[in-house]
Amino acid sequence: MAKLIQSSGTGVIAEAAGVLLVASVWAAVFLNGPLILFSVHPLAQSVGLLVLIQSILVLQPTHTGAQKQVGQKIHAGLNFLAFVTFAVGVVSIEVNKFINNGVHFHSVHGYLGVVASFWLLAQYVVGFTMFGVPKLYGGEANAKKIWKYHRFSGYVLLLFLGATVISATQTDYNLSVLGIKLWATVVIVVLLIIGIFPRIKKQKLGF
Repeated sequence: MAKLIQSSGTGVIAEAAGVLLVASVWAAVFLNGPLILFSVHPLAQSVGLLVLIQSILVLQPTHTGAQKQVGQKIHAGLNFLAFVTFAVGVVSIEVNKFINNGVHFHSVHGYLGVVASFWLLAQYVVGFTMFGVPKLYGGEANAKKIWKYHRFSGYVLLLFLGATVISATQTDYNLSVLGIKLWATVVIVVLLIIGIFPRIKKQKLGF
């Protein structure tokens, strides 16, 4: 166990942050019922972020060409799963607003969520096409040149997602129903940053 933790480095902290987020959100939702359509949103988004964390961690320790190929396939698979999970969360809140004539862009979290959704979509499109259809970029060699921008954008997006999660604590739904604390969420996001960012290899960013 000690060797596993040592080889994982700060990734263990990122894993813990993701699990803490899911545990806190799911506990808040199920302990402060009743469950409604809106409840699907925080449940799905928290799991989506946990899966996204796995997709990042699986690429960070790759060294050999074989490891990179396997890592890229797992990364793509996990990102697809995260995309589906995030989509479920987005659809649930949109359907809920439509049914109840809810107001869009009612909070800072709403604005950040929209930006995050489109950013994620763009990140997924670029990532999957670079991996699956490199000819769109003029061949595999040209597609690989874009990887550094894809990686950099992904890490910045992770910070943005952290801010989006924090802003969720100030929504009416959380303040009146869930009661997830702002300070606790900030701690989780800080742990996530501590777990992910020290593992970044600057040379892989190409800057």
